[in-house]
Amino acid sequence: MRLSVVIITRNEESNIGRTLASVTWADERIVVDSGSTDRTLEIAREQGAKVFQEPWKGYAQQKNSAIAKASGDWLLSIDADEEVSSELGESIRQVIGNPTPSIAGYFIARRNLFLGRWIRHGGFYPDRKLRLFRRGKGEFVERVVHETLRVDGATAELTGDLIHHAYPTLTGYLETMNRYSSLGAEVAVQKGQVSQSLPSFFWNIRVRPTVNFIWNYFFRAGFLDGREGFLLHLYHHGYVSWKYAKAWEAKREKR
Repeated sequence: MRLSVVIITRNEESNIGRTLASVTWADERIVVDSGSTDRTLEIAREQGAKVFQEPWKGYAQQKNSAIAKASGDWLLSIDADEEVSSELGESIRQVIGNPTPSIAGYFIARRNLFLGRWIRHGGFYPDRKLRLFRRGKGEFVERVVHETLRVDGATAELTGDLIHHAYPTLTGYLETMNRYSSLGAEVAVQKGQVSQSLPSFFWNIRVRPTVNFIWNYFFRAGFLDGREGFLLHLYHHGYVSWKYAKAWEAKREKR
């Protein structure tokens, strides 16, 4: 059984070398780039990956395009800022070397790093994602905030972690949360999760974020992740508030 690793990129020179190096044992590594202006393409070619350049079509379509270019019996879809741990690599090789016929895909635990620290508590681990699947059995479905892999068949879980070098800086995290809160606000409006009433306004913008912080930081032991954990939960509290404030604003403008 052959394994293809598929990755989409845009200006990922700080990550792509590490990511590709973690899967050198794969039979095929495919990078689909959408307009990088840094050394992403150069590094990917130096690492021996098959590189393709295409206009940006959205996360799901871009990833599905990468999948279509793969020739392996199994496909592993990872992001440019993710790294396959040695334990996970061994687990992948075992299941595709001796596959279970009824299993079409596998969930993988993701180890999220924030300011370089592994966030183990507060609901951030194991953060399982469906990433390994049989050829012809999986495709990505577009959503407003996060694209989702859909697999036709039964799934199981692998051992080992996918290491997510998510937010090395506070600036990058806050910029991302600002963008995600705008997308999340669209979803909240579409689902009718906000209203113009005063109780709803205060619940969503002040009470809900505070309850969320208390639950994850204290009851789910987020405080065990030190200063980094505190900052992550504090600013995630801000993200929830921003999302509902933007949703309220959008609904007010429609009125």
